Amino acid sequence: MDIIGQLITSFIATAAFGVIFNAPKETLVKCGFVGMGGWIIYFILEKYTGDAVLATLGATLFVGIVSQELAKFYKTPVIIFSVAGIIPLVPGGLSYDTMRNFVEDDFLQAMALGAKVTLLSGSIAFGLVFSEVINQVVRKVKGSMTNKV
Repeated sequence: MDIIGQLITSFIATAAFGVIFNAPKETLVKCGFVGMGGWIIYFILEKYTGDAVLATLGATLFVGIVSQELAKFYKTPVIIFSVAGIIPLVPGGLSYDTMRNFVEDDFLQAMALGAKVTLLSGSIAFGLVFSEVINQVVRKVKGSMTNKV
């Protein structure tokens, strides 16, 4: 039952952010599914590996690759799907806790949380860049295969 709640809330959150982000109306459901898929991958990987950074990287790779495929298929910019899809993965709560601990002079806890926020944010950036690299390699391989035939 827990996974159904995760699916529903991540879909709603991602689609709602698409509204705030002014994504075209016809892409809102697709944005919701991209974010939902990324969040479920994160949720499952984090639950079974216990490593939030690895889970974030895996989910971001999924979001990036699916966003590029949807953008090609529907002839829309990739950013519409990728930004909305990444939203559930952004460590906003941890960032808030980091700043709160700095303000409360708990510097040791703030530094630990800040390091985790940095790792999670870095894995999001790396996942988006690496998904583009995967896309370019696939295009190049497909292009070389069609040229030989």
